[in-house]
Amino acid sequence: MKDETRIVTAGRHPESNDGVVNPPVYHASTILYADMAERDAHMQARIAGERTIAYGRGGTATHHALEDAITALEGGGRCKLYPSGLAAVATVLSAYVGQGDHVLMTDAVYGPARRFCNQFLSRFGVETTFFDPCIAADDLAGLFKVNTKLLYLEAPGSQTFEMQDVSALASVAKAAGVLVAMDNTWATPYLFKPLAHGVDISLMAGTKYIVGHSDVMIGTVTVTDAAFPALNEATGDLGMSVGPDDVYLSQRGLRTLSVRLRQHHVNALRVAEWLQGRDEVEVVMCPALESDPGHAIWKRDFGGASGLFAVTLKPCSDTALRAFVDGLVYFGLGASWGGYESLVLPVNPNMFRVARPWPHDGPVVRFHIGLEDPQDLIADLEAGFARLKAAE
Repeated sequence: MKDETRIVTAGRHPESNDGVVNPPVYHASTILYADMAERDAHMQARIAGERTIAYGRGGTATHHALEDAITALEGGGRCKLYPSGLAAVATVLSAYVGQGDHVLMTDAVYGPARRFCNQFLSRFGVETTFFDPCIAADDLAGLFKVNTKLLYLEAPGSQTFEMQDVSALASVAKAAGVLVAMDNTWATPYLFKPLAHGVDISLMAGTKYIVGHSDVMIGTVTVTDAAFPALNEATGDLGMSVGPDDVYLSQRGLRTLSVRLRQHHVNALRVAEWLQGRDEVEVVMCPALESDPGHAIWKRDFGGASGLFAVTLKPCSDTALRAFVDGLVYFGLGASWGGYESLVLPVNPNMFRVARPWPHDGPVVRFHIGLEDPQDLIADLEAGFARLKAAE
């Protein structure tokens, strides 16, 4: 079965729901049992980590349908749902590390994940080392300590889009007996399957491309069978739960994931190539471009690109940057990308990087290229550059 077919069919059981195409939406907190023996059986199954409908917070058939669909797309393992991408990140980090442990995390990680390590886990004696996102596997091996419990990857990197050789880095971690987690929000398992590359824990903000319509917050974590007990326990201990209506909207968004991502790829590449030719642009950070340092890894391992990339502009005044951004018509100024619309967001890698200084002086602007006609987007950007020059 091809992924396009999995996206449409996985998690759906119309034969069990009176022929209804989409899984039903169950609103539930209390679950009733016929007798104590039935309740005991459900409780024992729940404790053992088996799928059971024992209490609303633990999920219903609505949740299980989406979990099954994500698991199928990930290529196996077991999936849990979370009320946001950050909730998924926090649960993963809480599940697999404890007091006195050490985490190795890419320096190009999603900002709130960095903050969770520095501000929350540090209070419990967990040490985090941030490494160069372009590090070679042999160099990474030297960073492991006796108490290293988790290697945390993100490819391409948040804001700056460095590629990582996930298989090579995961292999080093395996040799050291360390679990590997990866934030796969940019690609989703339609374009890259972390579990097939040695990753134990694949997480994403389904808020972005799974939902695809900028109207739901949800996170997913899919893990190997061996890694599931710790995740399941932490999920219950932290009280993680997703409302059924959000799950339903996520299911609906998932069914068009393949066609949306293919169009995001086409549109983004066209805009990125145009930006490469602009005098105002110093570098376009997009692994789908042949000129990108990570292009070879991307081409080898990924089935396509999403709509998110960034550019470093040549040095300009803050006034000029604001004139460029504020006058854009088709690009909304916002952070949560992955919907059908285009977005723009100035970012500052210097605020976070610790492993290697950011090498550029000009402002960094992140773009999400949506499903509009790319020529309209290019015309909008061209007018923006005219405003930038006039404000210099």
